[in-house]
Amino acid sequence: MSKSLIDLLSILDIEQLEVNLFRGTSPQTSWQRVFGGQVIGQALVAACRTVDGRLPHSLHCYFILPGDPQIPIIYEVERLRDGKSYATRRVTAIQHGHAIFSMMVSFHAEEEGTFDHQDRMPDVPPPEKLTAEEVSKQPFFKEMPEFIRRYYESDRPIELRPVELNRYFGQKIPDGRIHVWIRTAAKLPDDPALHMCALAYASDFSLLDAAMARYGRTLFDKRMMPASLDHAMWFHRPFRADEWLLYAQDSPSAQNGRGLTRGLIFKQDGTLVASVAQEGVLRERKTPAA
Repeated sequence: MSKSLIDLLSILDIEQLEVNLFRGTSPQTSWQRVFGGQVIGQALVAACRTVDGRLPHSLHCYFILPGDPQIPIIYEVERLRDGKSYATRRVTAIQHGHAIFSMMVSFHAEEEGTFDHQDRMPDVPPPEKLTAEEVSKQPFFKEMPEFIRRYYESDRPIELRPVELNRYFGQKIPDGRIHVWIRTAAKLPDDPALHMCALAYASDFSLLDAAMARYGRTLFDKRMMPASLDHAMWFHRPFRADEWLLYAQDSPSAQNGRGLTRGLIFKQDGTLVASVAQEGVLRERKTPAA
């Protein structure tokens, strides 16, 4: 079993303290605050553990305060509704006696529908063309920023293969559309709810970066002070998070120190499995006066 799988499962395998009370911990990293996707994924696990026979179809959440990675996070689940077709849960994440995150989750019993349509998947190179071996053949690989090289060289819970690599060298994307292939680094158990929680975890990776694509900038720019404000996600069709998924992202608007970003997530066969939206803070650091 790979280290990545153990890490991801341990992150999502939160401890139940009471009927509606759970506790999650953070991995040992150098990060100064808890990764937003971790809180989304753990909160969704907590909600799923209070619902039987249904899977989540949507979630809407707000990041209230930065999470402290040095102490556990308490997740309190409120059972708001259990109807014939839908169930609703509210999850509050708590640290130091304060709410740091709040999420609403809706669950739906499977049913037949009259309408069935979806957007078409963008035509981009497949992940097999973006392997570490293939990318390392490119003349710019040695000059590639360290954080991008780590996508290929380090053992992490989520594998990321960006499509538009030249944007990390300052290339502007006029329409602001960027694409990243994502999957868990190792196989997950055959549990549909777990795959949804894993994708919710991964959905926070790089999403705000779409707001910078038009400017030839990235959120890894040391001049930037990015922070997620909210996050919404809709699950459409079955998928496995341990198989390659295309995360097609764009940013329709940025203003007043905030940027709105969107994402569509597709299976390799073109099936649309999920949609995501997020607004975040996009501030530049103030340079000290000379």
